[in-house]
Amino acid sequence: MRNSNKSALGIWVLIALVIGGVVYVLNSAMFESDAPDIKMENNGYWNLKDPLKIVIDDASGVKTYKVILKTATEETTLFHEQLVEPKMNVSLDVKPPRSAYAMKENKVTVRIEATDVSKWNFLKGNSTLIEFTLEIDKKKPQVSVLSNSYKITRAGSALVIFKAEDENMKDLYLQTSNNRKFRVQPFYKQGYYIGLFAWPINESEFKIDVIAQDRAGNFTRSYVPLYLKDAEYKVSEIALSDSFLKGKIAELADEFEETQGIMDSIAQFKIINEDVRAKNEKLIHGITSKVPVDMVQDFKIDKMYPLRNGQVVASFGDHRKYSYENKEVSESYHMGLDLASNSMAEITPQNDGDVVFSDYNGLYGNMPIVHHGLGLYTLYGHCSSTKVNSGDKYTAHSVIANTGKTGYAMGDHLHFGVLVQGVEVRPVEWMDSTWIKLNITDVIDSAKKTIDQK
Repeated sequence: MRNSNKSALGIWVLIALVIGGVVYVLNSAMFESDAPDIKMENNGYWNLKDPLKIVIDDASGVKTYKVILKTATEETTLFHEQLVEPKMNVSLDVKPPRSAYAMKENKVTVRIEATDVSKWNFLKGNSTLIEFTLEIDKKKPQVSVLSNSYKITRAGSALVIFKAEDENMKDLYLQTSNNRKFRVQPFYKQGYYIGLFAWPINESEFKIDVIAQDRAGNFTRSYVPLYLKDAEYKVSEIALSDSFLKGKIAELADEFEETQGIMDSIAQFKIINEDVRAKNEKLIHGITSKVPVDMVQDFKIDKMYPLRNGQVVASFGDHRKYSYENKEVSESYHMGLDLASNSMAEITPQNDGDVVFSDYNGLYGNMPIVHHGLGLYTLYGHCSSTKVNSGDKYTAHSVIANTGKTGYAMGDHLHFGVLVQGVEVRPVEWMDSTWIKLNITDVIDSAKKTIDQK
């Protein structure tokens, strides 16, 4: 009987040891069973110049890995390493072999193998083998400028039309020397593009290129030749009065959440002039940065003068420096043209467009925004009332709103703004029929003639 009990106890001990061993193996990092995870940044194309970016992750640590390039006729090892100290993360920039650029194959396969240090799989570890098939594209996109505005003024606008070709085109845009991007649209016939761009007022230098990039990473930069003209903008030194601070600023401070609980008048003014203004302008820039993607057959625009008999009461680009008791406290730029005539005068823009915004916007008060095409927008601030809603089609010469003094305005007037892809530009250019003809209409007509001759 005792021997029987001892045998049963021995069996249970053995079972417990087996179960304990299994639990240990299943929960031990040394015996983890997950194979290495392999990722390679690619979109199915390779230019045989840029390195392949490969990442291998494994919980127990990568022990060995290999990268092989396979063509129809041969295999070439690009990378092979057995690590002395295993790594949980391996990042590789794998360069093509020197002879690769002479390849005539249209496609290649990249095979990646990796094994970890786990004792799983009878001490052999976990392995992963993965293959990526890549289409070879070594040809740069072809770009040629057909027509463009002769010159651009600081804070002004210009137009370019060009041809761009690549069967694997990924991205096409205009880029300034300060890395600002302007989008383009297909124009007139397949393979041609049009783009309206601007020289921001706060950038002292300007240069713009057409940038074309295909899916394989081939890159072309083509310079747009322009004569650059600087411009002087007014600087205004404005002394803040107590009556202004206790009047208009106190009134606005009650309205904005940013100034709630702030009692100091100068602090209120600084928040309103800087923080609230930045918030309002961010909304404007976001709305006016959008450009359609459909093909443009033409772009006709009439000179803009939205307020009949309107007199200029504040200029565009005015750099305003505010002081109190001879100490500068804040500054801002006036990025529109202020026009005034009669109280609550009718505002009648002279070009059709899509109303993309019509609501209250802080310092700008009641403010409709209209898109006229190519990323060209007009803005009408401080309106007493508006006659349109967002989403409406605006018809030229109809009443869009009435002038007023909503928002940060001391008297009844219109703040008229013009923006190109989110950049405020000189309204005076778009109010000049001669400027429009030379810089917009003639450029388009010239490009069409060139295209029709091809």
